[in-house]
Amino acid sequence: MSLRFIGIDPNTGDHESPTVWVDQEKQELVLQGWKPSPELEAECAAFEVPGHAVGIPDHEAVIRVPARMVPMLRKACDALDNPA
Repeated sequence: MSLRFIGIDPNTGDHESPTVWVDQEKQELVLQGWKPSPELEAECAAFEVPGHAVGIPDHEAVIRVPARMVPMLRKACDALDNPA
């Protein structure tokens, strides 16, 4: 795997570390975030979108990242579009 570190939540403390990487080989964003509350996960699982099955498959996860990390997500997207 060719992970490229993009950034970590600037408000990271000792026990929290939402992080953004890109996988250059697979052309994917890789995110570490907070686990959602059971209520939020249930709400996401129940959400209906045309062409999308209801529920969260076992091989997928819902995560939360703070909005202050949007610049890192943009940087990650740019890194995938323009690898250096």
